[in-house]
Amino acid sequence: MTQVGAVRPGAEPASRAEAVLAALDDEQREAAQAVVGPVCILAGAGTGKTRTITHRIAYGVHSGVYVPEQVLAVTFTARAAGELRGRLAALDVGGVQARTFHAAAMRQLRYFAPRVLGGPMPSLVENKLRLVATAASRSRLSTDRTSLRDLASEIEWAKTTLATPDDYPARAKAAGREPPFEAAAVAAVYASYESAKQRDGALDFEDLLLVTAYAIEEHPAVAREVRAQYRHFVVDEYQDVNPLQQRLLDAWLGGRAEVCVVGDPNQTIYSFTGADPDYLLGFADRYPDSAVVKLERDYRSTPQVVGLANRLIGQAAKRKGLPGLRLLGQRPDAGEPTFVEHPDEPAEAAAVAARCKALIDSGMPAAEIAILFRINAQSQVYEAALADVGVPYVLKGGERFFERPEVREAVLLLRGAAAGGSDPGALVPTVRDVLASVGWAEHRPPAGGAARDRWQSLAALVDLAVDLVAENPALDLAGFVGHLAERANAQHAPTVQGVTLASMHAAKGLEWDVVFVVGLVDGVVPIAQSLSRPDAVEEERRLLYVAVTRAREQLTLSWSLGRNPGAKRARPRSRFLDGLAPGSSPTAPAPGRRPAKRQKVVLEGEAGELFERLRAWRSQAAQSASVPAYVVFTDATLQAIAETRPTNLMELSGLPGIGARKLELYGEDVLAAVTG
Repeated sequence: MTQVGAVRPGAEPASRAEAVLAALDDEQREAAQAVVGPVCILAGAGTGKTRTITHRIAYGVHSGVYVPEQVLAVTFTARAAGELRGRLAALDVGGVQARTFHAAAMRQLRYFAPRVLGGPMPSLVENKLRLVATAASRSRLSTDRTSLRDLASEIEWAKTTLATPDDYPARAKAAGREPPFEAAAVAAVYASYESAKQRDGALDFEDLLLVTAYAIEEHPAVAREVRAQYRHFVVDEYQDVNPLQQRLLDAWLGGRAEVCVVGDPNQTIYSFTGADPDYLLGFADRYPDSAVVKLERDYRSTPQVVGLANRLIGQAAKRKGLPGLRLLGQRPDAGEPTFVEHPDEPAEAAAVAARCKALIDSGMPAAEIAILFRINAQSQVYEAALADVGVPYVLKGGERFFERPEVREAVLLLRGAAAGGSDPGALVPTVRDVLASVGWAEHRPPAGGAARDRWQSLAALVDLAVDLVAENPALDLAGFVGHLAERANAQHAPTVQGVTLASMHAAKGLEWDVVFVVGLVDGVVPIAQSLSRPDAVEEERRLLYVAVTRAREQLTLSWSLGRNPGAKRARPRSRFLDGLAPGSSPTAPAPGRRPAKRQKVVLEGEAGELFERLRAWRSQAAQSASVPAYVVFTDATLQAIAETRPTNLMELSGLPGIGARKLELYGEDVLAAVTG
C-alpha cells in the first residue's frame, strides 16, 4: 500500500511531481511549487515546515528543475539534517546534500585545503578551554572552569558576529553583553587565544566557516568549482543565522538568488549567541522580487493553545521587515489553557508533580508530559517533587541537579563541615558560609552565562536549607547532608520513560501532549538581566511563545508569589501574562516593554507631595520584590494616582496601569499612601 503523498518508485516524472504535492495544504503547495529563488517561507510553529521544504526539494527534482547533487540544504543541527535526508529518501530523492553549516564547510575545506592553505586540513580545536586558559594566564586573569567557559562563550560570540579583538569592547557594549571580566581584558584573552591557535596550526569551529568563506571569496578557481557544484540552496531556521554563517552563505551564492530560506520571526531566541533575525526580517528588502509564502495552519496544537500563543505574541513590540504570523489551529477544540498561582516554589512544584502523577495514573505516557522552565537551576525543586511522588523524569539539555560539578563540590564540602559537628538552629548561616568558600555570595547573579548558572545552582541549595528549616527548625548540617543524599539517590534511579524537564531554550523543536510552563514571575520570565533593554525583553516574550507552542493538547502556566514557604508573597507574576490570565488586563506601558524614555513628571502642591510619597513607597516595594521600580507602577500611573487621589479600591482600579493583579498586590498600600 502506497502512503498518501509518497512517491511510487518507477512512476513517470510528471506523476512523481504531482504525487509530491498531493498531501500538502494550499499554502504548503504554493511554497513547494516555488522552486526558483529567491523564496522566503515564513513557517509558524506546528505548520509543517520540514514537510514543506522536503516536498519542495522533491518537487524540484521530480519536475526536472533541480539536479539532486546540485542542491545543498543547510540546517543547524545534525538531527535536523538527518531528518531531512530520511524524508527525502521516502520521497524517492537521493543525492541532495543536507548538512549543518559546519559539516558542509568542513567537507569543502578538507577538499580545498591543499590549494587554499598549502597543505592538509589543519587539526580542529574540539574544546576551547585549554587554549582559553593559556590565554587568560598570559593576561594574568585569575580564572576557574566557570569563568573559562564564559570567556570561551564570549570569544565564540565575537567570532560569529565577525568582531575582531580590537572591535570587541565597542561591539560588546553595543550588544549589551555581560562578559565575565572587563571588556578590554576579554579582548586581550581573545587576541592571545587567536595567536596560540595559529601557533598550533589549528582551527576552531568558527574558523571552519570563516576560512571556507575566505577560500571562496579570494580564490576564483575555488569559487567557480563550489558554485558549479551547488546551484540551489535551502536554509532552515533562518531566523537563527549569525553574521558568520550569512557570510559563508553569501560566498556560496556568489550573487545568485537561488536560495530558499525558512524561518519564524516569532521564534527568534538565540541573539545571545550571535543570531541576527534581521537577515530573515529583511529578506524581502534584500531580494525585492522574492516570493514570500506564509504557513499559518497549526497542525500541532489545539485552537485554545494556538489562541493563547497568538495573543501572547500579538502584544510584542512591532518589528520592521516581513509580515507577522498568526497561527490558525487545525485540531479539534479542547480545554482552555490553565493559569495557576501558588504561594511558593515548593508548593508550585508539588502541585505540578501531583498533576503529572494523576495524568500518568490515568493512562497518559510519561514521555508525553513536559515541565518547562527559564533557567536550569529551576529544575532542582521539580526533580525533588517528582521523586517524592515516584514519577520518573528525564532532564533535557543539562545535567541532573545533583550531578552538576558545582553541586557535587558543594555537597562534598558540606559533608566535610558536618563531620566537624554543627549547632541545631544554625543550618542556614552554616550552609551560606560553606558555599561562600566556593565563591557563592548573596547578591545578584554574576555576569556570564556559566557563572550565573553556577550561582543559581548554589543558591538553590541555600533555598532548600531555608525550606527545610521552616519545616524543622532543629535540623542541623548533618541532617541536611543526609537529606541531600536521599534526594540524590532517589533521582539517580534509572528511567526509561519519564516526564521531560527542560529549559525553554532546550525545548525548541520538541512537542508534548501536556506541557507545564512554570516559574512565570518577573525577574525570571523575563529574566532580570533583560530588563534594561526593550529588545531583550521582547526576546524573552518570544521564548515564552516557544514554550507555549510546545503543547499539543493541555497547557498549564503557573507562578508562585514567594520563593520559600513562609516568605513574603510579593513576587509579581510575569508581565507577559497581563491581559492573558483570567481577570488580568494589559498594563501601561505595553506588557513586556519598558518605556524607551521616561517623561519627567512635574506636579505642584499636594499632588506633588503625594507623587513623591508614592515614589518612595514604590522604591521600597520594588526593593522587597527584587524588581525594577517600573514593574510595580510606572511614573504615569503614580501621576494618575496623585492627581485623582482615589479613596477606595474601586476608584483605584479605574486608573491606567492598575489591573486586577496589581490591585491585589498593592491596592491597600497605595490607598494608605494617599491618605498619608
